Amino acid sequence: MSQYDRSLKSDPPTVLAYVALGSNIEPRREHIDAAAAALRATPGIASVRMSPIIETEAVGPGVQGKYLNAAAEVRTTLTARQLLTRCFEIEKARGRDRAKEQRWGPRTLDLDLLMFGDAVIEEAGLMVPHPRLHERQFVLEPLSHLAPHVVIPRVGKTVRECLACVRSESD
Repeated sequence: MSQYDRSLKSDPPTVLAYVALGSNIEPRREHIDAAAAALRATPGIASVRMSPIIETEAVGPGVQGKYLNAAAEVRTTLTARQLLTRCFEIEKARGRDRAKEQRWGPRTLDLDLLMFGDAVIEEAGLMVPHPRLHERQFVLEPLSHLAPHVVIPRVGKTVRECLACVRSESD
């Protein structure tokens, strides 16, 4: 095979994506750790870097337990749809049934695809960047440990700038 032939056969592009992880049903830490391990074991994911885990009040209906929240930086050759599908598989393996749960109610595990490179995607069941990413302190806090200077597509501000805005609104 000539050098020219090798250059035509390139590896799929690697994308840096960000995933939010949350749990407010025990064992919360175990759910987060299992999700991180499952992401690392996924073919097409080269590396996963995790933020610190933070504890936050639940946002949603009724009385709920506190959440553990984290973010993962994922280096992947998967498409955004494939990565989202994998996130749903991981949730299901930890006992989540999206069809039976109350929206924004308690959950064993919640994985949200926050950003996929600088892509803006609007398809049925797939919105990237996550439409409420820039409004949620419980997502921005852990994400800021991994990607403070990353500009959120469509929003045009960095993760750090969005976090500062959300913090000032809550004061």
